[in-house]
Amino acid sequence: MPEDPTEPSALRAAGQELRGLMAEAAGAGARLVQFPEGAIVYPSKQVMASGPDGELVPADWSHAAWDVLREEAESITALAGELGLWTVFGSIHPLTPPNWPHNSLYIVSDQGRLVARYDKRFLSYTEVSFLYAPGREPLVFEVDGIRLGCALCVEANFPELFAEYERLDVDCVLLSVMVDDAPRARVAQAYGTLYNYWLGYSVPAQFSATAPSGIVGPGGRWLARCPADGRPALAIADIDLDSKERDIDVAIRYARPWRRSARAGLYDGRHPNDDPRSETGTAF
Repeated sequence: MPEDPTEPSALRAAGQELRGLMAEAAGAGARLVQFPEGAIVYPSKQVMASGPDGELVPADWSHAAWDVLREEAESITALAGELGLWTVFGSIHPLTPPNWPHNSLYIVSDQGRLVARYDKRFLSYTEVSFLYAPGREPLVFEVDGIRLGCALCVEANFPELFAEYERLDVDCVLLSVMVDDAPRARVAQAYGTLYNYWLGYSVPAQFSATAPSGIVGPGGRWLARCPADGRPALAIADIDLDSKERDIDVAIRYARPWRRSARAGLYDGRHPNDDPRSETGTAF
């Protein structure tokens, strides 16, 4: 993924690569394709926020090739309409100066329209101090009756976001990252176990040897993963809300409802009262 938003040729090459994968996904019958954080560009702090002595300073976003970024986003949007393919991709979203941009996921419908944008809410120290403005809200959108939520990279370390999406009744969370970090993929897998929803984990191909992209099913099993060979590729899996596969069926129809009831007062009135043998540490 490009790290310099001031370099038009790199931005155009990234857009071209995304469009090639979109065509491949559509050819495989996919209804939605998810790309990583910063799929068009993930600005390096050394490029955008480095002072004359190498210290970090507030980024000067006036040098970014915003016109090229817009052209590539529009081309991706147009192709999504031609292919009939929902497309989720990461980029930076400009705000009115002097506000810094958002680090965002764009949601493009199969009709070729930008229908939503998720702005990263939990930023790293460097991001919030020198590069980006944080977002405010979760995002839930629907494709073919399936409810999807969005999260970005370091947000994997904030379980409350994923618990929030469970309360919002999503069927799948799309977690797009830009990091070479195997533990983050394990955390993503854990959310499938904890909250019994699907989870799309999208990471750049150059990090695939450590933790490739993939789709986690309810219950935490990887349903599909990209090859760990450093080449751009797709992992494809069905989100079937009526699946009869045992682990998915149990996760959706038994474990998730039971855990909701457990959190909502299932045990109220069931604790023993005035029983001396219930006191801790008094007897075997």
